[in-house]
Amino acid sequence: MANSAPATADRLPKDLAAEKGLVNVQVDGEWIQVPRGTRMIEACKIAEQDVPHYCYHTKLSSPGNCRMCLVQMGMPPRPLPGQDPDYGKDGYQEINWMPRPVIACANTVTENMGIRTTGELIEECRNGVMEFLLINHPLDCPICDQAGECSLQEFSVDHGRGFSRFQEMKVKKPKNVDIGPRIRLDDERCIMCSRCIRFMDEVADDPVLGFIDRGTHTKLTVHPGRILDNNYSLNTADICPVGALTSNDFRFQMRVWFLKETKSIDTNCGTGCNTVIWTRGNEIFRVTPRENNDVNSCWIPDSHRLNFHYLHAESRLTDPLVKSSGKHDVADWFDALNHTAERLRGYQRGEVAIIGSGSMTNEELFLLKRLADTLETDLLSLVPRFGESDGRLISADRNANTTGAQLIWASEDPFAKLDAIRAGVANRKIKAVVVFYENLLEEAGFQAADLNRLDFLASNHILANRTAQASEVVLPGAGFAEKRGSLVNVTGRLQRLNQAIQPPEGAMDDWEILRDLIRALDDNEPARHLLEDVFREIADEVEEFEELTLSRIGDLGVQVTTTGESIPLLESERARIEAGEIVG
Repeated sequence: MANSAPATADRLPKDLAAEKGLVNVQVDGEWIQVPRGTRMIEACKIAEQDVPHYCYHTKLSSPGNCRMCLVQMGMPPRPLPGQDPDYGKDGYQEINWMPRPVIACANTVTENMGIRTTGELIEECRNGVMEFLLINHPLDCPICDQAGECSLQEFSVDHGRGFSRFQEMKVKKPKNVDIGPRIRLDDERCIMCSRCIRFMDEVADDPVLGFIDRGTHTKLTVHPGRILDNNYSLNTADICPVGALTSNDFRFQMRVWFLKETKSIDTNCGTGCNTVIWTRGNEIFRVTPRENNDVNSCWIPDSHRLNFHYLHAESRLTDPLVKSSGKHDVADWFDALNHTAERLRGYQRGEVAIIGSGSMTNEELFLLKRLADTLETDLLSLVPRFGESDGRLISADRNANTTGAQLIWASEDPFAKLDAIRAGVANRKIKAVVVFYENLLEEAGFQAADLNRLDFLASNHILANRTAQASEVVLPGAGFAEKRGSLVNVTGRLQRLNQAIQPPEGAMDDWEILRDLIRALDDNEPARHLLEDVFREIADEVEEFEELTLSRIGDLGVQVTTTGESIPLLESERARIEAGEIVG
């Protein structure tokens, strides 16, 4: 006699699933509970069962055109009229399996559904799909830029024959096609997953890519009269599962298995996109986006990711310089900092101003404020950088850490004193200026004549520039990839900057420059041996940082305040998730 459904008093967790908006799903013999409407491929992921796929991407719509994610689906038999469902000893209904596979990326789960990700039927179907994909694909893995991170290469090991039964000539398609200023196309490698087309249409809102021709002659191309010049175009190379789309900047530069990956954040604007910095030795070869659904989803603008080459420029400042008789001479750090301290001691209160950068880390901004306190001056300011938001990820605030400065300096407007400093320099009331990480003659509105009026100018930067040329003391610092620290983005999220490479020999990390300069001015200042010591001081003084440490920030950051700002691309993505267009 069949077992009846459990009584209300004996309800098991599986019986309570519907009240939680969950459904019971069997994946490879194991029952799990997942939210109603979950796609089958995501249910398999929750069950820790990998399903190979090409066209599917959580941030894009699911066309179901690669057919690689085939699984076997089953449902309990429908009871005859008047009969109750049959339950097994485990309390679940038996599954009747369909004799044909279904795609896991575009179908959603229902109550009592069964999914098989392995088995003879599935393996044969996937092997067949892989064989078709490889029919016209060139065997050029040794020279392909995607080698080492190619999904076709990886899945062919598990689902490939190891030899080809195709004896005819392969279909030839265009190679090395220049479709945009930053990206190239090799149509022979394309497997028509359409990820790039959907990204440009749905995320970049610039539908410039499409397929032409039919069957084995189908090709990816740009629309007539158009080029792929969108500022998000390189994201298509990131999501391309093969080597069809490659970055001109990284093309033929280095094999990925030789590169070290460092998780960090972008400092080109207030969004603070999460990144991976790829290095070998002490050189950066590329920067790619890192997924963070509270900041940048998994995208980044081209202009931001490519803005790292200046770190290896020939104009890098590599040694402290002290000007004597109108000429800069190389000095050691002890002499340069003590010379700076000695000169600054000779001025009265209000005769010294300090200018910093809105891209400095929280730790550097904290020490910059400490330097101002040590010199007993309230003439402390950042340089504002504002532009137009692109409506996606580029913030109108081009400074990476304006919010951090507002919190650490307890000031709603950390740029407020800049006009007064310019006026004070012009009328000679301000006689000395210390500037960190800014070229005063470009972004800060100063003129060369203004700097010539100063009795003393000390500057910190990483590149030789006209401000450095006018400075009596030049202190070479570290770039964004050469130091550690923390920043707060425009939405109030505290994030961690990590060191990927070392600064040039002779240069010094900026927080250490500030620490040593403060110590040269006041022996009673704390030693601050580690960057963590500075962050601990911030946590003691700034309420929003209370009980936090650098390690507790984590890879994805911590929300420490609310600013009322939002990131447009994330708002658009949330709307698409609610509409069921993407998984997110």
